[in-house]
Formats: sequence, structure tokens, C-alpha cells
Amino acid sequence: MSDLDASIVEAYWGRENLAEAILAALAARGTDLDALTPDVLAPVDQFHGGGKPATDRLARLAGAVAGTRVLDVGAGFGGPARTLAAEFGCLVTTVDLTASYVRAAQALTTRLHLDDRVSHRVANALALPFPDETFDLVWTQNSGMNIGDKARLYAGFHRVLRPGGRLALQEPMTGPGAPLLYPVMWARDPSTSFLRPPAEMRAVIEAAGFRARVWDDVTAETAGPATAATIPAHSIQRLVMGDAIDEIIRIGHRNRDEGRLVSIQAVFERPLDKTGPAG
Repeated sequence: MSDLDASIVEAYWGRENLAEAILAALAARGTDLDALTPDVLAPVDQFHGGGKPATDRLARLAGAVAGTRVLDVGAGFGGPARTLAAEFGCLVTTVDLTASYVRAAQALTTRLHLDDRVSHRVANALALPFPDETFDLVWTQNSGMNIGDKARLYAGFHRVLRPGGRLALQEPMTGPGAPLLYPVMWARDPSTSFLRPPAEMRAVIEAAGFRARVWDDVTAETAGPATAATIPAHSIQRLVMGDAIDEIIRIGHRNRDEGRLVSIQAVFERPLDKTGPAG
């Protein structure tokens, strides 16, 4: 992702005062802000298809356990990271390109008293600022849609994983009914959307040196509400996307119903023999 690409993505996603908006939305629901938990926060910090149930499912598939050193790439508001820390005992480092998201994530983590187990920083997924073989698990949920250089992305994931470490991902991909219709959650038009078909994505990941352990189609489970009318004002979708969410939801269902879009959860392993990227 070039500096220009990064600035375009930041301009699309960036929102100021998000932590304040999230806490105000929770307070409006009557939530006790001094008794927050991952489940209470889920409607406002799990910004991906399937919400917290999808996070829980992927964590189980990945074998997340106490003490697992996790890198969450494209972590958004930190909902999955806090779930991994609070409910699975992991030690999580998150990166996201959007500074306002990182600030909101940090504020929410502090509210949950998880600063000793979750840390947040602004960073580019294509230039991960960590030494080789640092993490046991690289985690990414719905974060690669705006990244065109998939080979570089997964090579970076491979580099920061220890041999025997795992990659857990949830990612939208193009279905057999492509092309995609717009707008979608991550893009107004094709200029910043870089989805690939499942077979091609799997080949790219394996070429980076990974071996597949799980590959599940979760399109139905991550489809979301039937209409935008059921999305409450306090949800993260409305807080971030505003009124645009109505058209995005309508088009999203067309994309799924017509086979233009699928969603995959997968777990890969970096083999113990330290196999590197192909080529």
C-alpha cells in the first residue's frame, strides 16, 4: 500500500471522537460504563460480518489459549482483541492504519482494564514494525479488502509468526457471480476494493509459506440483518457509516444472494520447517 493508497483508506475510514460517540451511545442504552465487558461492547466494537459470534468461532478454530501472543492486523475498535484477552487469556498487540480507530480502541481497552493484556498502535499492514518470529498467532478479520498487494501482506504475516504459529482470518472474497455491486462497507466503488476469489486467495496464502488447517465458507453466518431498519442508532455500523448503511446493507444482500460475495474463515499454520514464501 503506497502512501497515496494509505491516505485514501484513512480518508474513507477515519472518524473523529469515536470513543466519545461509542460511550455516549452505550450510555443512551442505559449501559453502566463502569461495568463494561466484551459482550456489552460487542454491538459497538465488533465491526465485521457476524459480530462477536464470528470472533468467538474463529478464536476456537485458531486454538487461542491463555498466554498466546497475538498480532491483530486491521484491528479496528479492538473488539476481537479484547475478546481474545478477556475470554481466552491471550496477550494481544493490535495495529490499524486509521489513527482515530486506534485512539478509540485504546480508550475502550482502558475502560475494560485490559491495558496489561492489549496494546494498540498505528501501523501499515504491509510494513509490520515487529521483529521476525514474534507472535504465536496472527489474526485478521475483514481487514484486507482495501489492500491490493496480497502477496506482500501474507509474506509479512509469515515473517512475524514463529514456526508452528498460526494465521487466523475472516475475509470477504469474490463469489462465482462476480462482479461485486457497490457501495459495500469498505468501498464506494472498485477503485479501493481488492477482493479475489477463494481459490486464488488460498493459493496466495499458501505461496507465502502457509499450510491450510481450516477453510470454511461462513457467508450465511456473517450476512447480518435482513434490512438496515433493524440496525439500531447505537450500533457501530451506524456510528461509522451513518445513513449510507441503508444502501450498503441492501447492496450487500444482493451481492450475497446473487453469489457475487462470499465470506471465508480459515486457519493456516507456518510449518515448523520454516518454509518461506515460494519463489
